[in-house]
Formats: sequence, structure tokens, C-alpha cells
Amino acid sequence: MPFAYYDRLSETNKRIYRRSDAVTEIPLPDAERLRPVIPLLREALAREERRAIEAAAQILCRGVAELTGARAPQVQVLAVRPELRFGELHGLYTVDSGRIQVWMRTLRHRRVVAFRTFLRTLLHELTHHLDYALLKLSDSFHTEGFFKRESSLFRQLVPETDDESTRKSRRVSIRAGGGLRHDESKDARPRRRGRTQGGRA
Repeated sequence: MPFAYYDRLSETNKRIYRRSDAVTEIPLPDAERLRPVIPLLREALAREERRAIEAAAQILCRGVAELTGARAPQVQVLAVRPELRFGELHGLYTVDSGRIQVWMRTLRHRRVVAFRTFLRTLLHELTHHLDYALLKLSDSFHTEGFFKRESSLFRQLVPETDDESTRKSRRVSIRAGGGLRHDESKDARPRRRGRTQGGRA
């Protein structure tokens, strides 16, 4: 069943939404070759080394892109999460530049985020990238299929994980600075992108 905002979409966007919703998995042939990157990312996060985290995240995203035949995104890891009206910004994907940004520290306590939260944020933004670069969608909506694709990446890269712990992330999308962006925050419900006007998302 579509999310509530589906009824407010134009007919064109409803078609995009349905295409997105119909795809529930992103197969990764030979995903095993990327799994050694996961402990490297975990260790870099534990050491709080931003450059090492960024390097591991870039290797992982480039590897997923290569396995799927999509172009690779640029990955940038930043320090403290920005504050938004509805929570903290976890991650951001900018379509025009093909850039993924993720933040490694919480806003309130400046602590390094939990590893699985960081990884799920990274894969969430990577799924947005693949919507454009692999599925050739003209927009990337938060659909049930979208979240299943994100989870399929996680399961293939970290097959022993308990998926229950990954349902705590909150996601929204915004348009900012004239370029389409997708972000993950602590807001409660999946929704389609909004447009920032006068600081309102």
C-alpha cells in the first residue's frame, strides 16, 4: 500500500512512485568481496578518524556501484550533524553533483554515532543515488520498495545483522539551494521531498 503522500502526487510522479515501489532488491553479485570493508569502516568510526571513515565509505559505495554497473557517487564524511527544525540531519544526497554526505557525530553530545546507524545512513543515501544512476528514475521517492532496496544492500553486505535494530532511523527529503537533495533525519515518517522556502522544508 502506498504511503499517505502518494495521493498528493501528480500523475507523472505517481508513475515514478509505482516504478520505485515495484523494485524491492538491488542484487550485488559477488557481494563477499565488499564485506571486508565493513570492519574497516567500523574500526575507523571507533577510532573517530574522519578521513579513514570517509575513505572506507567511498570504497564501499564505489564497490557497490561497480557491482551494479552504476556510476560511483562522491562520498563526504562531515563532523557534527546540522540541526533542522524537525531534528538532526543524518545524511544528504545531492543529485546534481552525485554527492553523498553523512555526519559522524550527534548534535547534542558530539558523540560518534553508532556504527549500524552510520552504515544504514550511508546505504540510505546510496539507495537514492542508485535510483537515479541504476534504475534511471527521474525522482527518488521514499516508497516501501525504496526501503526494501536499502535493506537488501544491508543484508548482503552485513548478512548476520539483526534487522530490527535498523528500523530506528528516520527519513525525510528536502530541496535546497536549487538542487534536489535527499536527507535522513530523526523525523518520524517516510515522506516525499519538500521544497525549502524561507527556511521551511
